[in-house]
Amino acid sequence: MAISMISILQTQPKAIAPAPVKPQKNYGKIVLTLHNLLLPDSAFKETPSQADGLDLETETDLRILGCELIQTAGILLRLPQVAMATGQIYLQRFYYSKSFVRYPMEAMAMGSIYLASKVEEKPCRIRDVINVFHHIKQVRAQRTITPLLVDHHYIELKNQVIKAERRILKELGFCVHVKHPHKLIVVYLQVLKYEKNRKLMQMAWNYMNDALRTDVFMRFPPETIACACIYLTARKISLPLPNNPHWFLLFKVNETDIREVCIRILQLYKRPKVNTEILESKVDTLRKIYQAKKHIQIQKEQEPLKVIEKVPEVPVPSTSKEIKREPKKDKTPKTPPLSSKYHSTSHKSKKDRRSRSPYDRKREYSSRRYKSRSRDRDLDRSRDRRDEKRNRAFRKYDDYDYKSDRRDMRDDKRKH
Repeated sequence: MAISMISILQTQPKAIAPAPVKPQKNYGKIVLTLHNLLLPDSAFKETPSQADGLDLETETDLRILGCELIQTAGILLRLPQVAMATGQIYLQRFYYSKSFVRYPMEAMAMGSIYLASKVEEKPCRIRDVINVFHHIKQVRAQRTITPLLVDHHYIELKNQVIKAERRILKELGFCVHVKHPHKLIVVYLQVLKYEKNRKLMQMAWNYMNDALRTDVFMRFPPETIACACIYLTARKISLPLPNNPHWFLLFKVNETDIREVCIRILQLYKRPKVNTEILESKVDTLRKIYQAKKHIQIQKEQEPLKVIEKVPEVPVPSTSKEIKREPKKDKTPKTPPLSSKYHSTSHKSKKDRRSRSPYDRKREYSSRRYKSRSRDRDLDRSRDRRDEKRNRAFRKYDDYDYKSDRRDMRDDKRKH
C-alpha cells in the first residue's frame, strides 16, 4: 500500500510556480474630443504670465496685439479667415499654459499662423511669414520699408519659428482641431429665415472675428458664441427676434451665457490703443529678472558638484608591496597647443566651434583654404627656382665640355 502511494505521488505532475508579473507602466493619456478645447475655470484665475509677475492688463494687451498681428499677416498672406481664426485660438490656448515672459509673443504668433495654415490645408512658406511680420513691424513703427536680409539673424528667426510650432503642438497635445462658429451663424439665420438680411449677417460675422481677441473661445462652446453674435447684432440694429419661446432655446443655449459673451465682446471696444514699445519694455525687464533668477539657481545646483569634483577619493594601499608598485608621477610638462598660424583654431573646444554661425565658419574655411593655396603656390615657386638654378649649373658644365672637345679636335688636325 505504501509503495502504491509513493508511485501515485511520483506520477502526479509537479505544480509550476507562477511567472513574476511585470509592473505595468502608466503612460499619459490624451483625449481627442471637442469638449477638451474649453479650459477649466481654474486656468483663468492665475495664468503662468501672472505667476512670473506680469499684471492682468498687460497680459490682455499682449493677447490682443498677438491676435491682431495674426489677422493682419493672414490678410497679407491671402489666407482664408478660417486659418486666421485657428491661429488666434492656438495663440490664446498656448499662453494659458506658458508665460509671455519666457516665450516671446512675436515668434509664437508666427508659429501659430504657420501651423494654422497647414491645418486648414493652405500651407505657406516660413520665409513668407517672416517677411510679412517684418513688413508689419516696419509699418507700425513708421519706418522706411526695407527688405529683410538673409543673414545669420534671418536663420535664427527661422529656427525660432520652427521651435515655436513644435512647442504649440506639444502644449496642445497635438489636438489641433477647432470648431469655428462662422458656419453656425449662417445656419442659424437660415433657420430664423433672416439669411437675406446682409446687414445682420455681416455685423454678426464682424463680432465673431473681434471675439477672437478675447478669451471667449476658451470659455464657451461655438454654439453659444454664434447665438451671442446674432443676439448682439439684433440689439444693435433694433431687429426683433422670436421671444415666445426665445429663439436661442431652439439651439440649447442659455441666456446668461449669451449675455456674458456679449459683455466680454463689448469690453474689447472700450480698451485704449496698445503701445507696443511700453509692452515690450515691461516684458523685457521681467525676462531679465527671470533669467537672473534662473542663473543663480543653476549656480547653486552646480556648487556641490564642484566640491565633489575637487576632492577625489584617494585609494589607500593595503600592503607595503602595493606602495612600492605605485607608478611615479610624470614630471614632464604637458605640450602646449600648437601656436603656428595654420593651427590657431585646433585647440578650441567643439562647443566654441558650434556656437559660431555658418557664415563665420564658411569665411574661416575660405581664409584657411586661401592660406593653404598661397602656401602651396610659394612652395611651387621655390621649387621652380631651385630647379632653374640647378639647370643653369649643368648648362655651364655642358658648355665647358663642348668647348674642350672642340679644342682637342683642332689640335689633332694640326698634328696631322
